[in-house]
Amino acid sequence: MGRKVALVTGAGRGIGKGIAVKLAQAGYDVGVHYHTSKAMAADTVREAEAAGGRAELLQADISSMEGVASLFAQFEASFERLDVHVNNSGITRMKPFLETTPALFDEVMNTDLKGLYFCSQYAARLMVEQGIAGTIIQISSNHASGCWNHATVYAAAKAAVNKLTKNMALELAVHGIRVAGIAPGYTRIERLDAAPVQQVNRAIDSISARIPLGRFASPGEIGEAVVFLASEGAGYITGTTLEMDGGALLPVWADRG
Repeated sequence: MGRKVALVTGAGRGIGKGIAVKLAQAGYDVGVHYHTSKAMAADTVREAEAAGGRAELLQADISSMEGVASLFAQFEASFERLDVHVNNSGITRMKPFLETTPALFDEVMNTDLKGLYFCSQYAARLMVEQGIAGTIIQISSNHASGCWNHATVYAAAKAAVNKLTKNMALELAVHGIRVAGIAPGYTRIERLDAAPVQQVNRAIDSISARIPLGRFASPGEIGEAVVFLASEGAGYITGTTLEMDGGALLPVWADRG
């Protein structure tokens, strides 16, 4: 058998990039999906290839069924097998509950839940067709358990992803396919806004002081967790979502004094 293959959605930057690069370093060839961040996704490909593997750019808008179909058509044209599928694509839109519009609701749900759902279905069907006992990993959020203002839509989508992980695991076990999730908390990713660096760093320091482990996660750390969940060492883990937030949800009131 040749090298194993992984597909990572939303791999242009941030957590998705960290996952794709760590999988490449662990010996996988990688399908690097992006929607609009082509230049950053190309950088992910370069880093993955530097690890000694093969990586291919795959562009699609997974908020539509046409986009999901296009993604997997491109993937199958580029790779002969699928061992690991990581649903990382997601959008975050914050709005007070009383001001949330149907358009905002659909925008978040179409990517964070519907797109994830049908990418999972395409991936699972491909694994079954190929006779591969693969792994599907969902990137959720600690918003599924914790409560922040203005996050009713985003949090509901992530809570649904956690439940979907359990039900998918139940149905796909007969095919030897495992399904697991990771729910990150605050993670240091590339900044796309124009806020001054000093201001951003002050905000990060303030938030970090309320996290028991005292810092944000790195995308690479989440990538390492994906590599573990996809490995034989995690072969008896399915239907579980790992909260990976440095203990952020643990305290009612944090005193690190």
